[in-house]
Amino acid sequence: MLNNCSMSMAVFSVAACLALAGFGWGNARADPLNLAVDRAVVMDFDSGLVVYAKKADEPMPPSSMSKLMTMLMVFEALERGELQLDQLLKVSDNAWRVGGAATGGSTMFLRPGQEVAVADLMRGVIIVSGNDACVVLAEALAGSEAAFADKMTARAQELGLATARFRNSTGLTAEGHEISPRDLAKLAQIILQRFPDHAALYAERSFRFNNVTQQNRNPLLGAYRGADGLKTGYTAAAGYGLVATAIANGQRMITVFNGAESQAKRAEIAKQLMDAALTQARAIRIAEPGAKLASAPVLMGRKIEVALTVEAPIVLGLMQPARDSLRVQARLVGPIKAPIVKGQKLGVLRVSADGADPIDAPLLAAEDVARAPWYARALALLSVWTKGEGGVQQAQEAGA
Repeated sequence: MLNNCSMSMAVFSVAACLALAGFGWGNARADPLNLAVDRAVVMDFDSGLVVYAKKADEPMPPSSMSKLMTMLMVFEALERGELQLDQLLKVSDNAWRVGGAATGGSTMFLRPGQEVAVADLMRGVIIVSGNDACVVLAEALAGSEAAFADKMTARAQELGLATARFRNSTGLTAEGHEISPRDLAKLAQIILQRFPDHAALYAERSFRFNNVTQQNRNPLLGAYRGADGLKTGYTAAAGYGLVATAIANGQRMITVFNGAESQAKRAEIAKQLMDAALTQARAIRIAEPGAKLASAPVLMGRKIEVALTVEAPIVLGLMQPARDSLRVQARLVGPIKAPIVKGQKLGVLRVSADGADPIDAPLLAAEDVARAPWYARALALLSVWTKGEGGVQQAQEAGA
């Protein structure tokens, strides 16, 4: 959970920042971590707050990281009673062809016709990324891997993972098989929240089956204190990636990245990103609902300006090095004319920083502003004609 020790909460002066920022959008572009991958995201597990985002919403080939969705489907089937941990499933010829030892890919070394317990197949997927184990489970739950992939996509959409499209259970390269880093982080959060007992398997460092011992490829396990998951991935098209999680001082963070150029680089980036997640992440409290943040000029009103507020708390997640790049900007809907009703939308507040998710929040009137009397409005119009727009304020002051 975000707290004052590991992720400080600071109150920011919106009015002061608006005065500096003006009323046009500016874009935060710099990468405060200088991360050597194309796509990445860092999420606080408890709150879901994203504190670092780099092309976080762009779909990408997730390679074996998509096996998180495969396993979520298995966990839910166990929960519904459709599978049992000690249930034996038969290895089909297709499962062997797609994911067996002869393919040269990640495998559990299953043999056609072999009967394997669901519990072992789960470890085969989670610990050693066995493609053959994925297909056996997929066929058991949906009759075919293609049908299972359709079910994966449908379930992901139900869970709000809007970018997720699955074409197989394994993550092997296939056209249209994709998901964004943000949605992978959300998927990891769902698994850790709903199935902590099953998620504990992701921390196991090796698995022995068919007289073959294989190691978990997660470079953080055993090398980074508090790391206990989750899933590596690699294809030639996607590069090397990792969905990782670690906990320190009671705070769990989730990191996702893809596109590292080698296993060694993946290990290096994994440590760099988790270090930043656990030591540099910050949550900046920008505004509270109902608080008067700033004001905007009003035409034809009994007041010459109206106070502005927001309807919900605004908290921006960012990395400490990006703190100086924080921007709070406003865009009004146009000339604001009375009458104005409290709660009326008058513009948009944008909060942004380098490497952070920008936040757009409606700017609302914090008060009513009645229309000025007819004679004051007439005087204001006359002032515009004779003195230019600078006369409007004088006329409004006279009619207030």
